[in-house]
Amino acid sequence: MGIRTRSFANNILSGGVFDATDLDGSLPSSNIDDTSVTNITAVPALVATTTVASDPPAPDAGQIWYNTTDRVLRGYILAANGSWATGNNMNTARSALAGGGTQTAAVGFGGEVPGGSSAATELYDGTSWSSSGNLNTARYQIAGAGIQTAGLAFGGYTGTAATGATEEYNGATWTNNPTGLNTTRYVLAGAGTQTAGLAFGGADPTTAATEEYDGNSWTSVNSMNTARDSLGGTGLQTAALAFGGSPPATGATEEYDGTSWTTSPGSLNTARYYLAGAGIQTAALAFGGLVPPQTGATEEYDGSTWTSNPTGLNTARNVLGGAGTTSAALGFGGNDPAPGYLSATEEFTKALVTTELGAS
Repeated sequence: MGIRTRSFANNILSGGVFDATDLDGSLPSSNIDDTSVTNITAVPALVATTTVASDPPAPDAGQIWYNTTDRVLRGYILAANGSWATGNNMNTARSALAGGGTQTAAVGFGGEVPGGSSAATELYDGTSWSSSGNLNTARYQIAGAGIQTAGLAFGGYTGTAATGATEEYNGATWTNNPTGLNTTRYVLAGAGTQTAGLAFGGADPTTAATEEYDGNSWTSVNSMNTARDSLGGTGLQTAALAFGGSPPATGATEEYDGTSWTTSPGSLNTARYYLAGAGIQTAALAFGGLVPPQTGATEEYDGSTWTSNPTGLNTARNVLGGAGTTSAALGFGGNDPAPGYLSATEEFTKALVTTELGAS
């Protein structure tokens, strides 16, 4: 570690005794605990910035270079805004469904169809939807969490009553958990994974109740600051995000840290309910919903504020399902009062673009 400069206060020993054997003002390296340094096994190599006379014709994602002709630093990174593109429809048109996973490996389940509740489950592979094993309890206004091969479904409305039923999905079939939510409810939000889920908000009546799931049972924890239903949610059990909801339509946003909820200074630019979400707590996407009327508005959250995306969903709708991230999201199903139940699917993507990072 070498020599560290110090004051003579370091020579004062226990009991007030002064050690005069070393008065040169230096601290012996043997007195410095360097455990953390000696445990370092490797230091990552620095990535050099390429110097070029003209921009690369086909840069790699994340590549950075200095253009000596233009005298600017540029990078090939994700664009600030994204756009929605229409994908292949779901097999079962429905609204008030739940979903999880990624844009190329998503799962959608439950929902409302003409005549009542649906138990239908479908898998999306980035191109098309395929039918899978049904939920054991058909319901709509349901919440979900997890991924395509390890999903979690909880809460909802069967068509006659609210339910707290909880089911786990293995990529093919659903299995009932003997214990359900402590607070039976519907139009609630969910976040997390199959073994670390989070349920919050909802109605029957409107509540701020929050519960954590450990893969076996639900435990009631600290409630949200604002009781609401029909809200959006995303993130993890220890870093979740709640946004929007009613009554009345709100843009209020709250963050959960695994113990308590904190109201964010940033609210949605478009107050709404019956909306969907994707991403994580510090990089979330909110889209669709009811203002009223229904909207396709899309906004991105950076951990403190929401920014409106210039373009929204191609099909404005509410009570839709969502999955994915802020750069690759998926919106599916939902309701539009004109055609009614929807099977429409859309993919939100941010393109890689060459961007100036600074000039000299």
